[in-house]
Amino acid sequence: MYTDDGFDYDVAVVGGGPAGLTSALYATRLGLDTLVVDRGGGRAAMMQETHNVIGIEEHVSGNEFLQTAREQVQGYGADVERGLVEDVTPIDGLDSSPVDGGFRVSFNDETVDVCRVVLATGFADERPDPPLPRTGRGLHYCLHCDAFMFVDEPVYVMGTTDAAAYVAMIMLNYTDDVDVLTRGDAPEWSEETATMLEAHPVDVVTEEITGMTKRGDGWLESFEFEDGTTRQYTGGFPMYGSNYHDDLVESLGLERTDDGTVAVDDHGRTSVDGVYAVGDLTPGHNQVPIAMGEGANAGIAVHKDLRAFPRSLEAIEEYGAVSDADVPAVSAGLKATAVDHDGHAGYPDEQSETVADD
Repeated sequence: MYTDDGFDYDVAVVGGGPAGLTSALYATRLGLDTLVVDRGGGRAAMMQETHNVIGIEEHVSGNEFLQTAREQVQGYGADVERGLVEDVTPIDGLDSSPVDGGFRVSFNDETVDVCRVVLATGFADERPDPPLPRTGRGLHYCLHCDAFMFVDEPVYVMGTTDAAAYVAMIMLNYTDDVDVLTRGDAPEWSEETATMLEAHPVDVVTEEITGMTKRGDGWLESFEFEDGTTRQYTGGFPMYGSNYHDDLVESLGLERTDDGTVAVDDHGRTSVDGVYAVGDLTPGHNQVPIAMGEGANAGIAVHKDLRAFPRSLEAIEEYGAVSDADVPAVSAGLKATAVDHDGHAGYPDEQSETVADD
């Protein structure tokens, strides 16, 4: 939309998980020239199966899910690049552009100028020391995603904090066999939590893990402990916190909440004009469908922020009335992609037929 005014893209999305790709999907389909820079990996890519995403079957892996999403976004005309964004710097508005300011995005030894930025860099779960089962095969990071898998199965929760104790008690909603494994460390949970935990049928195992056995299909079968005991588990949840991918958050000086997430409004707007944040960077449940919803909200908000029409009275006074040459406001490249897309209303349908009037 503003690529003819000196910008390389209308919007750059930093991060290619469910939140970032949904932001890009909406922004592109709403007529914005969009760039996604994805360094790869991420929590969604780790999923062995996809849970709680309506319309997606369980056997679809995270990588398959994301690959399909990337192909969809590219099919609508967005550019998706593999790389790490090193810097996002605010810049003044470019000459002849009605956009007041923008951002210079640096990645892969190149820079692009964009009107708006969506941060979707997420976080990484803190991984316990081995021995550990494979992620998704006995090591799980999302109770809301995976509790269903462990109904009536023996489950562990690793950690020493209030969060670990609470997750163990929550898992009693699904199974009667739950242990907290402190792995040789003293519990750090509060006295109130300790009282609650004592009132629930949860064992606290303080010995360190010294060994592990797996089933023939690779799933966890049991842990061995330094006191010589062996306990059977089908899977469990490590509760050691998360590390936010927040270098850009820090460099841009975005406001944060008390828990370290980026403070945003209902549309993903941050404390810095023109910067949006979505997904695991922001407050709320860390779930794929929720991240996708946040991405959709941000994509729509960016569109409303940047769309050329209706032209305001102030803009009409400055730039004049909208001429035939001004519309449509999409770039030539995006226009060509949209017209050729099989989802376009004018796309030829081989099944169509002409029905004559009687």
